[in-house]
Amino acid sequence: MAGQPNQKAEQDASAAGTDTIEAVDFEIIELFFFAYRDFTSDPDVILEKRGFGRAHHRVLHFVDREPGMTVADLLDTLRITKQSLARVLKQLIDSGYIHQVAGPEDRRQRKLYTTKEGKTLARALAEPQSRRIADAMAKTGPGARELVKRFLAGMKNADDN
Repeated sequence: MAGQPNQKAEQDASAAGTDTIEAVDFEIIELFFFAYRDFTSDPDVILEKRGFGRAHHRVLHFVDREPGMTVADLLDTLRITKQSLARVLKQLIDSGYIHQVAGPEDRRQRKLYTTKEGKTLARALAEPQSRRIADAMAKTGPGARELVKRFLAGMKNADDN
């Protein structure tokens, strides 16, 4: 069953003289898959009602968290193509969730801001995720938040800030 140690696979690997199964932490990998599925499920419902997806969520989240970020900064943060961002950003702008302003020194630079509606949507998407995190932290015990932060920071690529 998914999420449980696979003893048959471990026995087969042992009989074959390999220990690759032991080197792969399938239990944690599967917990990540299931946690991500559930972590994104509540926002997915809200987004779907507006015809949006997870890419819209990520753009809205980072623009709301860092008002005035440039398109270049957002591309760097999300590590997506200009073409992918352009489509999603246009939909968010056309729907009234984000507005862009030309940079004060360089008019070609575009600074991004969430509108009032965008802030409301970003909050509505973050609240169920925040509750899910708080519930999991409460079940984990004292010091969980700092431990989880260190763990997740360790999971990021070294070149990420």
